[in-house]
Amino acid sequence: EPMTAELCDEASRQEVGRALTAERELREQGRRPRGSSGITALDRRLPEGGFARGGLVEWLAVGRGSGASSLALVAAGEAAREGGIVVVIDPRSSFYPPAAAAWGIDVRRLVVVRPGNLSDALWALDQVLRSDQVASVLAWPERLDGRTFRRLQLAAEQGGVVGMFVRHERWRREPSWAQTRLLVRPEAGDRGRRIQVEVLRSRGSQEGETVGLEIDEATGV
Repeated sequence: EPMTAELCDEASRQEVGRALTAERELREQGRRPRGSSGITALDRRLPEGGFARGGLVEWLAVGRGSGASSLALVAAGEAAREGGIVVVIDPRSSFYPPAAAAWGIDVRRLVVVRPGNLSDALWALDQVLRSDQVASVLAWPERLDGRTFRRLQLAAEQGGVVGMFVRHERWRREPSWAQTRLLVRPEAGDRGRRIQVEVLRSRGSQEGETVGLEIDEATGV
């Protein structure tokens, strides 16, 4: 089963550290500069076919049910395919680990952290982004001031971790330290869930490129 940590006090913070240490044997050796997003059609529109290690990816969701969280989860799992763990920062306790397994995530490589407040959430996010035992982090940060965003970007760079940030589209006009920004919006589809992903920014990629995807809850993207 996935590991779950409640961040309420110093003892809980130490518990997160122990959880990461226990997964040391799963650490990836010799990380590649880039890894697939887990979605072939999207990879074709990204430089070198994927996301860079040690960087942040911002998934900007247009409305509820956009599919941004599902895509970010797939990408987070793909980043850990060759080793390392996936950490989910879940302050609202809304993340459902069996759903991760349904999308092909190895729950033995999954750590779920449930902070008690915003301060603890940002602390946990900073710590796991710096860890060389972590392959990827999935989080839903809301407002981030420039200094905090920059600190998280530097933490990911230090740890070589891919940070998947799912945020509302209203933050689109705010400054961002994410290396890649993607806009995700739902579309009408004949079957399953159809979504459109637009590349707003990705170094070496053509901005404004879009890709349409079908999400099948049973079989994946």
